[in-house]
Amino acid sequence: MGIRTGDQYINALKSRQPEIWLQGRKVTSVCDEAVFQQPIREIAKLYDMQHDPEYQEQITHICEETGERVNNAFLVVKSPEDLQARRALYEAYAKATFGLMGRTPDFLNIVLTSLYCNASFLEKYDPQWAENVKNYFKYIRDNDLFLTHAIINPQNDRSKSSHEQQDMFTHLGAVKETPEGLVVRGAKMLATLAPITDEVIIYSFPGFKPGDERYALAFALPIDTPGLRIICREPMQDGIRSVYDHPLASRFEEMDAVLVFNDVLVPWDRVFLYNNVEAANLLYPKTGIGQQPAHQTGVRGLIKLQFATEVAVRLADSIGVDVYLNVQNDLGELIQSLESIRALLRTAEQEYDILPSGELMPGYVPLETIRGLLPKMYPRAIEVMQIIGAGGLLMSPTDADLEHPVLGEEMEKYYVGRDGISGKERVRLFKLAWDLCGEAFGQRLLQYERYYTGDPIRKRAIFYNNYKRIHAFSLVDDALSVYQGKEENQAKSLLHK
Repeated sequence: MGIRTGDQYINALKSRQPEIWLQGRKVTSVCDEAVFQQPIREIAKLYDMQHDPEYQEQITHICEETGERVNNAFLVVKSPEDLQARRALYEAYAKATFGLMGRTPDFLNIVLTSLYCNASFLEKYDPQWAENVKNYFKYIRDNDLFLTHAIINPQNDRSKSSHEQQDMFTHLGAVKETPEGLVVRGAKMLATLAPITDEVIIYSFPGFKPGDERYALAFALPIDTPGLRIICREPMQDGIRSVYDHPLASRFEEMDAVLVFNDVLVPWDRVFLYNNVEAANLLYPKTGIGQQPAHQTGVRGLIKLQFATEVAVRLADSIGVDVYLNVQNDLGELIQSLESIRALLRTAEQEYDILPSGELMPGYVPLETIRGLLPKMYPRAIEVMQIIGAGGLLMSPTDADLEHPVLGEEMEKYYVGRDGISGKERVRLFKLAWDLCGEAFGQRLLQYERYYTGDPIRKRAIFYNNYKRIHAFSLVDDALSVYQGKEENQAKSLLHK
């Protein structure tokens, strides 16, 4: 089939009935549920972009194997030009969502492409695992499906490994083998957008210990598989709020969920890894499933930071406070942060690695540097926005007030901005900023940016240890060589005595 349309995506959602729980009730029709309707439309727009002449050549390509047009997320990167084709996709999707949706369809399809390219790693442990991954990649590619994933264990007793928890199946683990497949039980999180996706892929961060064998799993299933329960977090918006009063929160809410597997059967041809702690711990470094999507998240993070910076700048300009030195200093800081991320992305794309499979991988050091900086830079942008907006962020009327024949004149008089900025323009700008920096929606975006790649402290420690392993810090040796010269001179002096 190749690339599908937004309507085809929506029709696929309508054809299934996964077990979704929202605020204590079972959802019977995801497309009719108010809280999901606008996010579904936003994802559908991304699918339609694949057919839009303005974007099609930038974000899709003709698959050599099938002759069908497919998304660039499925492009096996063999050249710098392929890397740029990937970036064009990331930028198009990020700009369409202002970088606010972190789990657009391109993200996990890139992960799957990395698994496909480096399936030889799995083949060393079980040739069938490698074959399963390759077949699954082709299935997702050829049907242009949308994946969610769940790779984190519930936050129970973090001081203990999975097999040490009070209940053996608090964390997702294998129960038994059957001729048809593997039966699994337990929970995984944090499945972003799970209710409106087609399939779920399960794998885990490294960190398995001896005794954790039953939890060392990687597999994929349709989102409506019997026994799979999707428990949604509390919504950040109710789905019926005005788009004009909440231009971001009403459109880009990404529902997160806990996935509970109640003795779910995973067919053997959907199992990618099982009962092998070593393989599970090496899955990330050996297949690129951390580094390749870091390119996507870096581009998305750039657009998100750019959007927040632009909102802060426009906010300051609208009320004339950017004439003050302290405001200029804060906004200058945000712009320098933005340009730092942009430069790091370009460096990552130019200083790529080539894997044994022939796949090009954007540079590890600049990508991990982005991952370390964004969790600090984005919260700072939100803080600057809050400081600039001050009490004005709390005092915005509704769009209905602005349009009311009686109130409208007063709204224009008392909410007017600097010369040239009308009351209506200023209020709408402040409402946009409030969605980002004050609403629950914006706070979720903030927390997401801090933790979407895992614990930032742990990640930075891993980065340091990897950096230390591959760098000799030879400048220090060069500086210390003066002492070697001194010792040699002393030795020569002794010889001449």
